[in-house]
Amino acid sequence: MSATLPRRHAGLAFAALLTGCTTKPWPASAQRGLLPDFADLAERVLPAVVNIAVTGETTVAQLPPELRGTPLERYFRDRLRNRRQEVSGAGSGFIIEPVGFIVTNNHVIGSASRVVVALQDGTELTARIVGSDELTDLALLKVEVPHSLAAVSWGSSGTTRVGSWVLAAGNPFGLGGTVTSGIVSARGREIGAGPFDDFIQTDAAINPGNSGGPLFNAQGEVIGINTAIYSPSGASAGIGFATPSDLARPVIEQLRRDGRVERGWLGVSVQDLVPEDGRPARRGVLIAGVERTSPAGRAGLRQGDIVVAINGDRVETSRALVRTVAAVPPGQTVRLSVLREGRERELPVQVGRRPGQG
Repeated sequence: MSATLPRRHAGLAFAALLTGCTTKPWPASAQRGLLPDFADLAERVLPAVVNIAVTGETTVAQLPPELRGTPLERYFRDRLRNRRQEVSGAGSGFIIEPVGFIVTNNHVIGSASRVVVALQDGTELTARIVGSDELTDLALLKVEVPHSLAAVSWGSSGTTRVGSWVLAAGNPFGLGGTVTSGIVSARGREIGAGPFDDFIQTDAAINPGNSGGPLFNAQGEVIGINTAIYSPSGASAGIGFATPSDLARPVIEQLRRDGRVERGWLGVSVQDLVPEDGRPARRGVLIAGVERTSPAGRAGLRQGDIVVAINGDRVETSRALVRTVAAVPPGQTVRLSVLREGRERELPVQVGRRPGQG
C-alpha cells in the first residue's frame, strides 16, 4: 500500500520553500512508505519470465512497379516465386507450470519454423508450439526439461482496480530480465484488435520485445499478458495494453487440452441500442440480422429482436453478447431472453461452432 503526504504537511513544505525556512525531515520509515518497493516481487517472479527467439521463412515476391505490364513481368514473377528469405523475431513469455508450459502472444511466434526459449539463467531450450489463437493473440509453448522450472500463477483481472500497482516483465529491445512498474490506467479498452478486445491499459513501460510477457499485480500473480502499445515513435509512451487474465486463462486451458480453441456461434449480426432523445436508454442488444440456416435462425430468432439476457444473466452490449456466446461450447443449449413487440420471451438456442474453426 502506498502512503500520501498529508495535506497539512504538504502546505508546510510549500511554505518553507517560499520563506527559505527548513522543516524537520521525514523519518526514514515514512519515506520508505511513500512508494512501493518491487525488489522482493521481482526477485520472486523473474525466474519464470523467459525470452523467446523465433526464426522462420517467408516468400520474397516483390515485383518492381516499373516491370508490371511489360514482357518481363512473367519472367521475374517466376524467378521470385520460389525465392525465400529467413526472418527472425523476439518476444517474451512466462512459465505457468513447472513441467514447461509457457504462455506468449500469437504474434510473437507467427509462422515460426523454430522457437527457442531462454531462461533467466541463460539456458536455451527449443520449444514446441502446442497451439495458438489469433483472435485473442495468445499462444502456448512447451519445453522438455528433466527438472521442474520456476512458474507463476494466474490472478483475477476482474478484481483489479484502476490505480492498482502493476509490474511488467520481459525482453524489451532484447534486454532480457527487464522489469518496469506502473499502475492500471484503465480497464475494458477496445483498440480495434478484434472481437474480443477487453484490454487492461497500463502506464508501466512496454516496448517492442515485451510482447507476450506477464503483467503482475502486487501479489505476484499474472493479471495480464502484455500485447500492444500506443506510440507515435514505436517506443513506450506510457500507454500499453495487456490481455486480461480472465480472458486468457480459459483460452490457454483449451490450447493445452485440444491444441486449438473452439468458440460458440449464433449466426447473427448485432449492434448496441442507441437511446432516443429524451428517453431513458434501454438495456439489451439489437439483432440486426439473422442467417437463415444458422443456430439462431433455426431457433426462431428474428431481425429486430432485442436480447436482454443469456441463461438469466443480463446482456448490455454487443461485445458482451459476442464474448458470452463465444465462451459456450459448441453443441450446448443456451436460453436467450428476447424482447419482441413489447413482450419478453425465452428462446432455447443450440450454439454452433464459429466458422473457420473446424
